[in-house]
Amino acid sequence: MPNNFASGKFAIAECDRCGFRYKLTQLKNLVIKTKNVSIKVCPTCWEPDQPQLSIGLYPVNDPQAVREPRPDVSYNSSGTSGLQLSPGDTGYPEGGSRIFQWGWRPVGGAAANDSGLTPNYLNSVGAVGTVMINVAAWSAVIEYAQNTPVSYSGGYYLAIKSNINHVPTDITYWVAN
Repeated sequence: MPNNFASGKFAIAECDRCGFRYKLTQLKNLVIKTKNVSIKVCPTCWEPDQPQLSIGLYPVNDPQAVREPRPDVSYNSSGTSGLQLSPGDTGYPEGGSRIFQWGWRPVGGAAANDSGLTPNYLNSVGAVGTVMINVAAWSAVIEYAQNTPVSYSGGYYLAIKSNINHVPTDITYWVAN
């Protein structure tokens, strides 16, 4: 059965992108978003289909949460702590590995004062101060009730007594915070 087209082995064609002449057999079809767009380009202009253009074309199942998770009930028997003090030692099984704070210079201690790689238990020292959010600037014409915060000259002050027209630096009525 005869073919309707010539073989084209000697045919000359132009690249659809750069316009230079090449043999027709050297040109390749360009593919964009997995579709053959019938654009013939030379080997220099040809590029593979970019995977970034295929985002959203295929369904992706990438769950982030675990369905029906179970709590770790093996806390006290979760194995050794992993801190072997001597070769052949199995560590301390009493609390598992979650009792240790791993990291560089962990809070609560450092390698210099951790004799034998003991756990770094967090201990708070001191009292928590007053937290002030959106503090208004002090004004001489406003009457301030006790425990009212103000800002004044770059500092923050808390009223310890009700007052009016007393500068926040007056320690009788204000305390620096």
